[in-house]
Amino acid sequence: MAIHTLRGLRTVTRLTCGASLAALMVSPVWAQEGAALPAAQADEIIVTGFRASLDKALDQKRDSTAAIDVIVAEDIAKFPDQNLAESLQRIPGISIQRDAGEGRAITVRGLGAQFTRVRLNGMETIATSTDGAAANRDRAFDFNVFASELFTSLVVHKTASASLDEGSLGAVVDLNTGNPLGGKEGLTLVASAQARYNDLAKDVDPRLAGLVAWTNADQTFGVSASVAWADYTTLELGNNSVRWAQSPFRRVNGVTCMAGSNFVANPSQACIDVAEAFHPRIPRYGLVSHDRERLGATASIQFAPSDDTKISIDGLYSTFKETRDEYWGEVLLRSNERSIDVSNYVIDGNNNLISADLNNVYVRTERYSRESETKFYQLSARLEQRINDRLQVKLLGGMSKSKADIPIETTLAFDDTDATGYRYDYSNMKFPLLSFGPGIEDPSSFVLAEFRDRPSFLTNKFKTFAADFELEVADNFDLLGGGFYRQFDFDTVGYRRDSTYCGAFTCAPGTGGLPVTPDIAELFKLGKAGQPAGNTNAWIVPDLAAGTALIGLYDREAVLQQSEQRAVTEKTYGGWFMGEFETELAGMRVTGNAGVRFAKTDQSSSGFTDGTYVTVDRSYDDWLPSFNLNLHPTNNIILRGAIAKVITRPTLGNLTPGGGLDQFNFRITSGNPFLNPYRATTFDLAAEWYFAPGAIASVALFAKDIESFPISASTQGTYASSGLPLSLLTPGTPAYNAVVRGDNPSQQFEFRTNINGPGAKLKGLELSLQLPFSVFSDSLRHFGVLGNTTFVDSDVDYSLRGALVYDPATNRLQAPPEAIYTQPLLGLAKRAWNATAYYDDGKFSIRGSAAWRSGYNDGTSGNNNLFEGYGSSFNVDASIRYAITENIEISLEGTNLTDDYRYRFTDYEANRNYENNHYGRTFLFGARVKI
Repeated sequence: MAIHTLRGLRTVTRLTCGASLAALMVSPVWAQEGAALPAAQADEIIVTGFRASLDKALDQKRDSTAAIDVIVAEDIAKFPDQNLAESLQRIPGISIQRDAGEGRAITVRGLGAQFTRVRLNGMETIATSTDGAAANRDRAFDFNVFASELFTSLVVHKTASASLDEGSLGAVVDLNTGNPLGGKEGLTLVASAQARYNDLAKDVDPRLAGLVAWTNADQTFGVSASVAWADYTTLELGNNSVRWAQSPFRRVNGVTCMAGSNFVANPSQACIDVAEAFHPRIPRYGLVSHDRERLGATASIQFAPSDDTKISIDGLYSTFKETRDEYWGEVLLRSNERSIDVSNYVIDGNNNLISADLNNVYVRTERYSRESETKFYQLSARLEQRINDRLQVKLLGGMSKSKADIPIETTLAFDDTDATGYRYDYSNMKFPLLSFGPGIEDPSSFVLAEFRDRPSFLTNKFKTFAADFELEVADNFDLLGGGFYRQFDFDTVGYRRDSTYCGAFTCAPGTGGLPVTPDIAELFKLGKAGQPAGNTNAWIVPDLAAGTALIGLYDREAVLQQSEQRAVTEKTYGGWFMGEFETELAGMRVTGNAGVRFAKTDQSSSGFTDGTYVTVDRSYDDWLPSFNLNLHPTNNIILRGAIAKVITRPTLGNLTPGGGLDQFNFRITSGNPFLNPYRATTFDLAAEWYFAPGAIASVALFAKDIESFPISASTQGTYASSGLPLSLLTPGTPAYNAVVRGDNPSQQFEFRTNINGPGAKLKGLELSLQLPFSVFSDSLRHFGVLGNTTFVDSDVDYSLRGALVYDPATNRLQAPPEAIYTQPLLGLAKRAWNATAYYDDGKFSIRGSAAWRSGYNDGTSGNNNLFEGYGSSFNVDASIRYAITENIEISLEGTNLTDDYRYRFTDYEANRNYENNHYGRTFLFGARVKI
């Protein structure tokens, strides 16, 4: 296999006017397997626009030795995508997880984000955001940290090769920023601006980007820099149950059911039926406001003093800030059932207390605010040197750092502990009726009962060095190899300023908190959350600024949470060798590679155990062989096969030797530093038919045999059975009141940890079509469609406890023995598809895209529910662009045009509402100018 000169690898690309910032810097991803674009001849006629970007991506896929999918710059820039995750969902087998209406993480062929390794300019890294309900403290890569304008190409490696970094059961994703030597000679200036409008937020927000690049006349030296900035607000409106639970109530239809912590001696059947039924723990409607600012910048310097030498230095910086504000009106059935009276109730066929009238209920209105900021830095350098006609070497070194800090995470709660006239009705599970009695809008009905502030700080660091070589042994055989060293450091710490008001201050007898006055309260009005007629849509909530100032919250000492201080350091080093070949067999062209990768991992996990900060060290080795084989029966058909051993290292948050205590939800968690890596053998078969220029029809079969799959294990018990000291319980918390104060010494706690669970098998099918209508007629050459669908299945045996049942011998609800439940892998949606139809004549283009994903389990749940997860999702986006002149383009884009609700359930059989919310439609009008 001949080795081309470095200069010969440069690509001449003709771009349409108004192309994206990244498209102006399109170049080969030279040092990455299967990513090089074929050099264009000077007299070659190159298709422009969106069709050109599809053709370039298809060329990379066709020429690759392994199975890859590619998006090049115009795909990213001209899809109506807010970030990289939304761009990646166009690739077969990839689905995305959304937070606040935009993509955050990806799932590849049914495997979640922690199973995908991401490399930025060839270097593995982690970008961590604090979006969503919680910060990402895992190996998952948060794509919403970066604006899509900053990147030139995305390459998804679906089969393993020895040359690829290990650590992925799903895929390795390469993100590539601009390459100045791939641009035109001289100076290039580009600017773009968009106005963003969301029909729920009803704000017009800015999105700006710019690029400056310069390359000398002989294209031996180039520099470039780009920047993208956006400041916008997204509203999330909907309802939440905070799961469902079982518990006896005080009275049912006037009959007393409880005597202390037990049933009465002869409980009625109605008392037992209601106790055994599942009820919403904290039914509520509310608003979550996401105010975000994203700033990203890239810089690149490239120097190629000769055809044999090329030096590249790349830098990337990004900040992602968010203020998340929440407004809730809710009832705390959780832990308060023994004081609540139930009447006029209905229990449905799924054993749900689906509707009921409640009196003496614990009404709470809640105000939550979190200020978070992610800062990401990466600096990398690469030397590509040809030693002679047959040997070249590549050196890569660099570092990255991702800091996800939450300096403020505050909650204030107003409570009315004996409210009357409350009714809920979940007959429509997605849009329940929640109706409060009198006083919900009256400050004097409430006391300021609780306050919390939970600052936390998270840092991920990567250091990488790699040295690779490529030797042409013969015309049709190359030997490749190299060595590598990576150090990954994960460090997180959390603090708390939590207390009840009466635990921190002196309360008047019988008040339970500070009586609320209008100067620390405000009236909240619920917008369009899908609520039915008769729902309560306005209530008093704390005024956050006034309330925190009154109690001096931020002047209080922030107490270190030992369970939230933990760290992991991983040092990985090893080497790899691979042969890459081309030959003929029975008249067919045959290409492929075969090799092995060795990785030694030294892991050091730290955390608190019984008040002492301890560190646990361990090491393990992995030999990872891989084989890719491609048969070419004709020039237009490729048959691919691959087999490999792969690993993913354990989830970071599960490796701590310490544990945590949730005193509000009666939960005790602990880590396990001896979790084994996820290890699997993967099998792939594919057929690709390139039946016309720019066209492909393909089918791929894949299977993964996962040897061991760490799973969460959950048991029930009292606090005394945990062996933890009472000193860990904070006065005023529900756990303290139950155990120390003696309200309910037999209160059940959930004990959670992770163990090395059974293996799993995963198998699937991908179908893909890219069809330019020029296949049918030249008059239709500007039209086309592309789409794909994925079917995945897996079986995993989970050991879980089901619903509690009444035991007359103990006169209590008791958990049954664990049983085996066979379900798909967590995070695996069995079916997904996406499709795009387009028209593009180089001056005017219009595109519509749709993506659908079936429902899936994403956790084993709690409170005796069997699994929890998300319902199916359907998103429709569209884009219209018009080039006014050669240098000016205007655009109109729309995302989530169906205003799809995100439905989350608990218990896969009963399908109980966990949450159901929507984010509105987003429209962007913009213009691009190139000079």
